[in-house]
Amino acid sequence: MAEIEYGGIKIKGGKILIILSLLGTLGGAAWTGFTFYKDYLDMKAKIQEYTAPDLSHYDEQIAVLKAEIDSILDEITLVSDVAKDLKNDMKTDLRSMNDDIRHITKIVNDIEDRQKEDTREIFEELKIIEDDLNLNINKALNNPLNNMSATK
Repeated sequence: MAEIEYGGIKIKGGKILIILSLLGTLGGAAWTGFTFYKDYLDMKAKIQEYTAPDLSHYDEQIAVLKAEIDSILDEITLVSDVAKDLKNDMKTDLRSMNDDIRHITKIVNDIEDRQKEDTREIFEELKIIEDDLNLNINKALNNPLNNMSATK
């Protein structure tokens, strides 16, 4: 087995491997720390050099869009008001038409009732005339003076 002596301390092979591993780990940690620190310094420099982009053209576009939206909303409000007025006018017209239809229906019903009554009266009068005519015909036929007796 290999042995190293340093400052009166003897180190055998297994411990040498542990020390070498420890030194490699410490070296890797130091390298990572230095790399991280360099990245930090680079990022800090970039942040300090940063200037905000000019977004004024976006502000202008937003203002134009806002004006267009306001205009559209005004038009929608106008159309909505006109639609409400039309709706109210149509309701009024429909109510008026409904009243007119009811009035016309009442007139038609009254005319039908009068026509039925007139028809009944005419049929009754015709029945009376028919009965009277039949009576007169029977009288005339049964009159012994007229020579038209039904018993010839």
